Amino acid sequence: MTDLIKQYVNEPEYRKALGLPDYVTEEYRLLAQGEYNVNYLFIHPVTGRRLILRVNAGSQMHLDRQIEYEAHALEVLRCSWRTPRVYYVDGSMDHINHGVLVEEYLPGGYPRYDNRFEMNSVMECMADIHSVPVSENEVIYGEPDAVPRDTVKLIAPADPANAILDECEAMVIKYMDSPLGDDTTKRRLRDLLDRGHEIAEERIAADTYRCCINTELNSTNFLLDRGRAQLVDWEKPLYADPAQDLGHLLAPTTTFWKTDHILSNMETDRLIDEYIRAVGGRFDTAGIRERTHRLINITCLRGLTWCAMAWVEYQDPDKLIVNESTRKKLDAYLSDEFLTGIEERLF
Repeated sequence: MTDLIKQYVNEPEYRKALGLPDYVTEEYRLLAQGEYNVNYLFIHPVTGRRLILRVNAGSQMHLDRQIEYEAHALEVLRCSWRTPRVYYVDGSMDHINHGVLVEEYLPGGYPRYDNRFEMNSVMECMADIHSVPVSENEVIYGEPDAVPRDTVKLIAPADPANAILDECEAMVIKYMDSPLGDDTTKRRLRDLLDRGHEIAEERIAADTYRCCINTELNSTNFLLDRGRAQLVDWEKPLYADPAQDLGHLLAPTTTFWKTDHILSNMETDRLIDEYIRAVGGRFDTAGIRERTHRLINITCLRGLTWCAMAWVEYQDPDKLIVNESTRKKLDAYLSDEFLTGIEERLF
């Protein structure tokens, strides 16, 4: 635990808000860290409740109030009973130069893509989250790079496919401009993105149901406890088509990240069927299969361009957060074998 965090948990404001004793008696243990957040597990010394101290180190969405944006989405979804409850949020950066969130600890293990029953539980979880009604007062319409940077309302892009591609273009610049990037890989990424723009123009039913979506549905963000799935890690939610979440969850760039498993077309369609069944008519799912397959293709490009950007960042010896398994996967995703598989899918 860094000295900055030790200093923060001693702050009277923090301790009073959580009902903690005046002096630190609880132990904070590193639980997990990603590219933009570090999570510490601690037990509240009064209530005995297990909690997560989440420290934000950056924003994929380029927001000034990133941790508050995440907390707002969790409050919107609280009635789903599928997401962690928020107990404290501080985006002021008055004490440390990081946003801080304290949320409920959710137990469980990760689902396996090759386990039918576990994946059925995942689809039920997604259906419950996507069925939560969202008030217009909780939403701000506009493209992610055009809304005010201090927004905490859910961002609602006009066209999710093109919004993802805009994000891809912004991320891939770092690799394209870097002398460390491979010239052949740069050309292949450019060709794939051009094909992605063609796919995005094949528009399907622009006026579709919208809800709060996670946008980053890696299997390790789901936690299965006694057969019931819940979803954590809400740093990049949007108000958008639920097919975007399905597209991310089922895309080969997602499934390969932690498990090396790539779903067959039959497996993909079966999971979409299970999702529609779990929705149970709570919202209109007409056309969601077609939109999901379209967004699977677009999501592949998002995964590749994020990896290209992150690969360059990982060459910096001063990078704040470094994950060794991520480093190895970045090389795998930019390999000739993996790029060829994506090219065959899109072309």
